[in-house]
Amino acid sequence: MHDITEIKRLPAPAARPQSLAWDGSFLWIGSMATKFVYQIEPETWTVRWQIEAPGVPFGMVWIGKELRVLCGETDEDNRLIRRCIPGQGFDSTFKIHCPDDTGSQLGYDGQHLHVSQWYNKRVLALDENGQVVRTVAAPHEICGQVVVDGSLHLLTTDDESTNDYFLTRITVDGDTPVAEDLARIPFQARALAFDGKHFWTNHREQHETVCFALPG
Repeated sequence: MHDITEIKRLPAPAARPQSLAWDGSFLWIGSMATKFVYQIEPETWTVRWQIEAPGVPFGMVWIGKELRVLCGETDEDNRLIRRCIPGQGFDSTFKIHCPDDTGSQLGYDGQHLHVSQWYNKRVLALDENGQVVRTVAAPHEICGQVVVDGSLHLLTTDDESTNDYFLTRITVDGDTPVAEDLARIPFQARALAFDGKHFWTNHREQHETVCFALPG
């Protein structure tokens, strides 16, 4: 298996970047260190807007004209999905409890929100009330996800302490999902976004955000 092709590495707007989302024009990055979410102008790599999240922003995804942010809240690290409206802030009345009170990354297929459960190696599709409508098993542990052309693209690993991470695609059409590892990611990556041309991830402990393409 070939390694990804790195396009560029950029300093994250804050230490320990954890979550990513793409809204069609801007990249959004959430930091574990500051608990802030940052809207980034990709061409100039400058912060356009920022807001503190209700907890650690583990995962994010863009839905229509707003964000859904999966936060770790309280001393017990309860996992809740929150709504963030750009330019305004977080909606204090909106919250969806993650199934099993666990989950880290978010995806959206145009109809359902997807929550990934890292150690359970599965992605749960939720309806608007937070009820599970589909469960998709993954071949590895999951630390990032994005939906591209209708297929789940996951950032995965079998051992988070190593530098063996993978870009895994799961095609969910039909009764039996089909999983394929597309490329190796040779660092401890977190989160996944797609800007229509290239993928993005975070090298969290190096405080960097990485743009990459598939090999070849």
